Formats: sequence, C-alpha cells, structure tokens
Amino acid sequence: MQLHWIDIGIIVIYLVATIFVGFWVSKRASQSMRHYFLGGNKLPWYMLGVSNASGMFDISGTMWLVYVAAAYGLKGVWLPWLWPTFNQIFLMVYMSAWLRRSNVMTGAEWIQTRFGKGPGSHASHIIVVVFALVSVIGFLAYAAKGIGKFAGEFLPGHLSDNTYAWILMGITTFYVVKGGMFSVVFTEVVQFCILTVASIAIGIIAMVKVAPDMLNRVVPAGWHDLFFGWHLNLDWTSIPEINNKIASDGYSLFGIFFMMMLFKGILISAAGPAPNYDMQRVLATKGPREAALMSSTVNVVLFFPRYMMITGLTILALAFYSTDLAAMGKDLDLEKILPLALARFVPVGILGLLMAGLIAAFMSNFAATVNAAPAYLVNDIYKRYINPNASQKRYVWLSYLASFGVVVVGLTFGLFTQSINSIVQWIVSGLWGGYTASNVIKWYWWRFNGWGYFWGMLTGIGSSLGLPLVLPYVIPLFQPFVESHFGTEAANVMVLLGHPITSFPLILVLSLAGCFLGTFLTPAEDDAVLKEFYRRVRPWGFWGPIREKVMSEDPAFKPNTDFFRDMFNIVVGTVWQTSFIVLAMFLVTRHFRNMLIALVVLVITSIILKFNWYDKLPPPTPDAAPEVQTKPGAAATLAH
Repeated sequence: MQLHWIDIGIIVIYLVATIFVGFWVSKRASQSMRHYFLGGNKLPWYMLGVSNASGMFDISGTMWLVYVAAAYGLKGVWLPWLWPTFNQIFLMVYMSAWLRRSNVMTGAEWIQTRFGKGPGSHASHIIVVVFALVSVIGFLAYAAKGIGKFAGEFLPGHLSDNTYAWILMGITTFYVVKGGMFSVVFTEVVQFCILTVASIAIGIIAMVKVAPDMLNRVVPAGWHDLFFGWHLNLDWTSIPEINNKIASDGYSLFGIFFMMMLFKGILISAAGPAPNYDMQRVLATKGPREAALMSSTVNVVLFFPRYMMITGLTILALAFYSTDLAAMGKDLDLEKILPLALARFVPVGILGLLMAGLIAAFMSNFAATVNAAPAYLVNDIYKRYINPNASQKRYVWLSYLASFGVVVVGLTFGLFTQSINSIVQWIVSGLWGGYTASNVIKWYWWRFNGWGYFWGMLTGIGSSLGLPLVLPYVIPLFQPFVESHFGTEAANVMVLLGHPITSFPLILVLSLAGCFLGTFLTPAEDDAVLKEFYRRVRPWGFWGPIREKVMSEDPAFKPNTDFFRDMFNIVVGTVWQTSFIVLAMFLVTRHFRNMLIALVVLVITSIILKFNWYDKLPPPTPDAAPEVQTKPGAAATLAH
C-alpha cells in the first residue's frame, strides 16, 4: 500500500520536529555526563514515567503482541509475563527505591557500591558491561526487524525492509545522540501523546466495525476466555496454520508453561531491572520516592491504551482477513497483521497520525536503548580504566561515537534475524535466563561477593545460550524411552524441556552453582563495604550479621522490616496491572459484563495500594542530586 500525500506530510513534519528537539536541548545535555545520561537528575518523575512507558510502547513489541492476541485470544494476556511485564510492580513497590538510593549512573557502576574495589568487583563490573552491551545489541536487532517489516508495507520507494530500518534508525540516532536524556524524554512525552490518540482511535474503529458475532464466527471456542486449564484447547479450524504456530511456540501444555513463566518472572523481577533504559529512568529520578512513583506511572499510562490498539488491530484482521490469512498456508505471518489492518480500515489523515504514532513507538524504544548504551562504554570502560581525568566535553563526544557504533552493530545483527518472535525468545531465554541468579542474590544475601557474582553470571549466560541449542537434539534420544515407560503425556512434558522457558530451571541450577562456588571459595567482602551498602540501600533479606554491626555503631538506625507488606503489595499490584489490560480488551471486544468486573477489580486494588503503598512512601526529595565525585576507599563510591 502507498500512503496518501497528506499522510506522508504528517509523518515528515513529525520526523523534522524530533530532530529539531534534539538540537534545541543539546546544549543543556552536553554540560556533563550526568546531564547527558540522567538529565542531571532534574527531570520530573511523571515525565520520566511517561518517557519509560513510551520506550516500552515499541512497534516490534506491538506487532508481536498482536500476533499473540490473534493466536491465543484473551489468554494472550499472560504471555507478556515472559519478559515479565509485572517486573514494573516489583520496581514500583520497593526495587526502584533501593536502586535509586545507590545514587550511581549505570548498573555496572552499582557493582562497586555492593562489592567494593577488589578483583572480584572488577570482574563483576566487566561482565555487567558485557551483558549490558549484548542486551542493547539484541534490542536494537529486535527494533530493526519490527520497523523494517512495518515500513516496508507503507513507505514509498519499494525499498527492502532492512533499508527502511536503516533510514529510520539513522534519523532517530541523530536526535538521540545530539540531545542525550533530555532529548529522549522530551520527545518521548510527545510521542506518547500521539500513541495514546492513535491507540484509542484504532480501538474505537474496531468497536464500530466488528460486532461480537462477526468475531465469534472466525475464532475458536475458548478464544474469549481469560483463564485456562492444563491444555490450551484452542482449535483453529478457520485458519489451520495457526495451530502449527501454537505448536511450534511450545505453549500447547499451557498450565506447565504458565507455572514456569511465573516462577521465572518472579525471580527476574526480584533481580531488579536489567542494565537498560528501564534502569536508566530509575537512576535519573530525583530520589527514592520519585523513583517508585515513576515506575507506578508506567503501569497507569501504558497498558490500557496499548491494549486498545492491540485488540483493535487483532479483531479487525480476524473479522475481515481470516480468509486471506487462511490462504497464506505455511507462509502465514501474523506479525504483519498490524500493517494489514491499518491499510484497510483507517482513513486518510488519521492514518498519517497513526503512522506517526507507530513510528514514534519505534523511535521511543530505539531512542531509550541507544541512550543507555554509551554510558557503559564511556563511563564504565573509558573513564574507569583508560582516562579517568578527561574533560566532560571529551566524555560527551565519546558518547556520541559510542551511540553510532552500537547502532551499526545492532542493525547488522538485525539483518540476519528471521522474525520478531525469534528475537523475543532469545531475549527472554538467553539474556534474562543467565542474568537471574546472580542479580537476585546480590540484593538479599550479605555473604555473596564479587567473585560469586562473576561466576554466576558467566555460567548463567553461557548455559542459557548453549542449552537451547543442545537440548532439542538430546531430548529426542530419550523421548521413546520415556513414552514407553511413562506414557505419551510424560513424553510431551519432556519435549517442553527443549523450549527456552522450560529449560530455565536447569539454567538456574547451573548459575546458582557458579554463584555459590565462586562465593564460598573466596573471602567475603570487607565489612566497611557491606555496612555502607546496607546503610544506604536498606534492603531486607539475609543481612543479619551486617545489620547487627550497623546497629551496634548506630543504635538509631532503623532496619527495613517491610518484607511482608511489600509481598502483599506485589500480589495486589500484579492484579491491578492485569486489570488495566483486560479492561481494554473486554471494552474493544464489547464484553461489557466482563469489562465491568475488571473495572471493579481495578478500583478495589487501587484503593488498597493507595493506603498500603502510596501513603507509606518516603518523603519527597527537595532537589536533584548534585554532581557527585568519587571518594577514596572501597565504600565511598558516589556518596548519597
């Protein structure tokens, strides 16, 4: 489909405006590294929250979620727990406040506050930098695949998907590199406003055009059901190839998959944010209270409008394109439902606005990722190991170069990627699987040291990347034996072990082995480091010996006793977050009775969180943190 000139004009005006913003704020952003990467800790928490939500409203993720909603129906609500989406609740309840109290600039720099400056800390620091850069490259490849597929359906010139990806990513890189965090946040707030209008418009169009009986004629029984049993039990007779997609995804035994996804999601959430743009938004806030409020904003503003768009596009495509989708056979690509639905159902002018909004979705996610990357190269490698006394101007210019470098590498990897879903599986299994064990233990156990962290990360990342390649070849060798002795059901469960998500327990065991061996075969960290970390961050967990030493030196110190309240708030908050999602989906599909139930649940959980979470937040931070200089001594890094 070719766009009307009015739609193209709207898109061009938007792109020019974003570049202008990058130039407009560039002088302010280039004052120092803290201004460039964290906005000088002066940006309001609500703007950072909207910016973070905008960064998560990416076009690749939207295309994948439309695929999930089409194939799995309302049960697709649970599949984003692969990331997991409820990690935002952990951040809101307690993790953002803990992280912000550390007062560092990057996740790698945080390592020094926890493990000091010894050899183990240096090894841990390096492996976090490596993980962060691999993560950024993975997300850039993910973004490139999505924007290329989308732009190839609309933009003029008959270029390849990869060429469109290079063009749009180049424009985005330009304004991000020039303006740093200020540019990213200001443009993302505008982008999110466009996205919200676009999402609501698509939802309304779908409600007007698709009656419930039209949808019921093409979707299988159980498609509208939110809850599930042991098996998925969706039989797509209207589009048989979707059955093959579900089988290849490995989610047919949905009960087992859900339990494993929940188990993994809780551990990943308890590990804190990965070293990407999500962590950067937390560190950019003024203080612990603002960090918690920033994370809560993501839940409030993101899920309802986004799922109006996702559900709207899904039901438009299924109601009007089911015959065309079925005719594709093995060439069926549900990730292209989004551009197909837009092309047919959105009028001129509004389509341009929606296209600008969706391109904004891509630019938001891409911009946030690019802005997070150079901090690790410049702050954690160049400044720390090569030239710690360089001028702020040199650091900022090197940040420009680093941004361009990671974009080129990410785009190159995107050229060799087959689908968005394949990158999603790699990120949630390979990356997050290896990250989990070390990053959970570091918060909650005093004896865990730098060498334990290093070996846990190394074994975790190695096994999470290697096992998914090996297990699919090993499991078939034992499957006949299991089937003959224990039955077909047991054999089917065994096949699931080859799926990235269900191989997580084995990855976790190997990573934990690295953590404990590395810890117990090397000395504990200095008491001075541990006491300073405990005083500043105030975590709950297994900190008894350090807590006693701190309180013996300062009897007025109040340890954190909020564990049970935090756990209760996490359960309530997860229900609260899910209510936003299902409220939008029931509204667009016109299941008004279920929508009313979701609304009641949302109100009740909101009231509970108001009294049991919001009212108990720390007091506001009056001013942004000043520029912080590193003090000598293992425990004095970036004093709060």
